[in-house]
Amino acid sequence: MADRKKEMTEKARQGIRRTKNKHGKTGKEEKHGSRRRKYGKSAERSRDKAGITVRGVFHKFKKGFGFIEMAEQSEQYFADGDERDIYVAASDTNGAMDGDTVEAVILPQYFWRGTRPEAQIRSVIVHSMTEAAGVFCERGHFGFVSVKGPKKCSDIFIEGKNFGGARNGDSVVCEITVYPTREKNAEGRITEIIARRNEAGADIKTLIRAYGYRKDFPASVRRQAEEIAMRGVVQEKERRDLRSKKIITIDGADSKDFDDAVSVEILENGNYLLGVHIADVSSYVTEDSPLDKEAFQRGTSIYLIDQVVPMLPEQLSNNLCSLRPQEDRLTLSVEMEISENGEVVNYEIYESVICSAARMVYDDVSDFIEGKSNSLAEKYAYLYEDIMNMAKLAAILSKKRRRRGSLDFDFDEASITLSQEGIPISVEIAERRTANRLIEEFMLTANETVAKHFSFLQVPFVYRIHEKPDIAKIEELKSFLRGFGISLRGNSDSIHPKALSGILEEVKGKTYENVVSTVMLRAMKKAAYDTDCLGHFGLSLQFYCHFTSPIRRYPDLIIHRIIKEVLQQFPSAERLKKLSEKVSAAAVQSSVSERRAVELERDVEKLKKAEYLSYHIGEIFSGIISGVTSYGIFVQLANTIEGMVRLETMTDDFYDYEPERYRVIGRQNGRIYALGEQVTVKVGQVNIEEREIDFIMMTGQKNRIRRKNE
Repeated sequence: MADRKKEMTEKARQGIRRTKNKHGKTGKEEKHGSRRRKYGKSAERSRDKAGITVRGVFHKFKKGFGFIEMAEQSEQYFADGDERDIYVAASDTNGAMDGDTVEAVILPQYFWRGTRPEAQIRSVIVHSMTEAAGVFCERGHFGFVSVKGPKKCSDIFIEGKNFGGARNGDSVVCEITVYPTREKNAEGRITEIIARRNEAGADIKTLIRAYGYRKDFPASVRRQAEEIAMRGVVQEKERRDLRSKKIITIDGADSKDFDDAVSVEILENGNYLLGVHIADVSSYVTEDSPLDKEAFQRGTSIYLIDQVVPMLPEQLSNNLCSLRPQEDRLTLSVEMEISENGEVVNYEIYESVICSAARMVYDDVSDFIEGKSNSLAEKYAYLYEDIMNMAKLAAILSKKRRRRGSLDFDFDEASITLSQEGIPISVEIAERRTANRLIEEFMLTANETVAKHFSFLQVPFVYRIHEKPDIAKIEELKSFLRGFGISLRGNSDSIHPKALSGILEEVKGKTYENVVSTVMLRAMKKAAYDTDCLGHFGLSLQFYCHFTSPIRRYPDLIIHRIIKEVLQQFPSAERLKKLSEKVSAAAVQSSVSERRAVELERDVEKLKKAEYLSYHIGEIFSGIISGVTSYGIFVQLANTIEGMVRLETMTDDFYDYEPERYRVIGRQNGRIYALGEQVTVKVGQVNIEEREIDFIMMTGQKNRIRRKNE
C-alpha cells in the first residue's frame, strides 16, 4: 500500500507545472491545470463515464486532495489504458479521511483538471480510523489534536469536558466521536496520555501509537508470560544434549533477544560441520494461546533507534527464550556438513538443549578475526580455533553466493545516536563488518536448508519469496544504466540475478554506486511471505524461508511448530488441513505487518534525521544527487540524510527536466545536474513535522558545466 501511495504522490506532483512570465522569471505554480476542457485519448475514452458511481479506498494528501483506488467491482467501467486512480479535489472529499472506503460519482468531463477522470465523494462506507494519536493543543475551554502518523487527517476538535486530564503539548490518543463533514472537522475525546510535554522519546512513542502499535501487552498475555517465566526451562521430552559443545552467540552490543547461536567443527574428511541453533520459542508460545494470538497480530518486533516494540513480552524475548551465556536453553538445531566449495552435502534438523559458551558482539569478533585486539585474543583464547574456522567457512559461503549471482545491496545504513532527552546528537554510517557478514552467511544457509527440506516433504509451510522483476521495470533500469554507459545484458523477460549482480560489482567504489543500487532495488519486487515455494530472486535461490528469528518474527515461530510436529509424528490429513489454514493466514498477516513495521521504522528515522539537520541550518555539506524530478533535485549526504533542492530556488537559470536522462539542464548556461553527481549544498530550512529537508544548491565551480548536446 505504501508503494501504491508513493506512486500516486508522484502522479500528483507531475501534475504541477512551473511557468515563466515574459521576462523569463519563474511564475506561480499551476496546480493540476485550471478548470478547463482538456482533451486527449484518455479523456475521449472516459467522456461517457460521467455519473457512474464507483467504490474504492480514498488516499488523501496533506493538501486535502486525493485519489480513489477503485475496488474490483468498479473496474468494469474502465477500458485498458484508462487512468485507474480517480482524482478527488479537496473541495469534493465530503469529509472523507485517508484510508476510508468511499462511494463517489464521476464528474462531467468539463470539470476535470486534465485527462484524468475526477469524482466527488458522496459517502463513506467504512471509516478507516476510530482513534488517532497526536499532540494536544489546548485553547481554553476547548482544544484540538494535531494528528501524527501515516494517515493524513485534519485536526480533531476536543471539547473541554473531553480533555481526559491532558495538558497543552501532551502526546495523546483520542477516540473519534463525530466524523468530519464538508463543513467541519472531526470531534473526539482523549482516552490515553502517551507522554507529557517535553518527555524524552515522546515523538517516537506517539508515532508507535499512530501506527496502531503498543509497547505494552494485554493483561491476559502478561499473565501467561509471567506464568511461563516462573516455570523456567523445563525439558518435557528427550532432546539432543549439546551443552558440552562450544556454541556461541554473536549479536549487536545493545541486543537482548538472542535468537541464534552457532558452532563450527572440522570433520575428519576436511568438511565443515556448521551448527545453527535457534531458540525454541514454540515450546512456550503454544498454538492459539493468548501469547500466540498477540504475536500473530504484531507479526514482528520493531526496532526504533532507542525503543523496541516487541512481538513477545520481555519475560520471554529477553529472558527465558533468549540464548544467554552459561544458561541452559531449549533450541531447534540445524547441523549442516559443508564441503570446501560451500555445498551442503548432508544435514540434520532436530530438537536440542544448549548452554552458550559466550555472548560476543559483532565489533569484538570482527576485531578478533582481523587481529586488531590482543586483549580480545587473550580473553577468548579458548574460542580462537572455533572463531577462525567460522571466518573461513563464512568466506567460502560468501564466495559461493556471489558465484550463483546473489544480489548484495550493500547500502550505507544510518546509525543515529540520541541524547537522554531524545535529541539526535549524531547521524553516522553503521559499519557492517566481518562478524555481521559471518552470521548473515550462516543464517542464509540454515534458512535455505530448512526450506528445501520441507518443500520436498510437501507439508504446509511459510516461505520467504522474492519474485522476478516486471519486464517494464527491467526496461526502465536498462535505460537508466545506459545513461552511465553501462549495458545490462539479457532479455528483460528472463533476466538472471547474476546479470544484475555483475552491474553492482561494476559500480562498486564509484561515486554513483549508491544511486545505481537504489534504482536497481526500486526495479525489484518486494519480498513477502507465501505458502508456495516460488523462489527468491534476490538471493538467486529456489528454496528459502525465515527460520532463524522466532523471538521477533511470526513466520519463524509457526515454522518451528511445523518442524517439531513433523519430527515427532507426521501430521494427519485433518491436521495438515488445519496447518494449511494457519500458514495461509500467517503469510498474509506477516507480509502486511512487515510492510507496516518498515514504514514506521523509516518514518522514525526520517523524523530524527530532519530534527538533526534542524540544528545545522546554514551549514554546508557535500552530497550525491540521488534523484531528479520535474520539481527538484534530491541530494543524499555522506551520512545518508536526504533532502531536496527545489528547482524554484535555483535562481541562476531556468532548468528543464529531462526524465529519460535523469537530469535537469539550464537553458542559458548549460549547467547540468544529473543523477549520481557530487554537489555542494547548504541546509536551507527543515520541517520536522513533515520530515522535509530543503537544501540550497551552491552553484560554485565544483558543479560541472557541460554542453547541452553532451
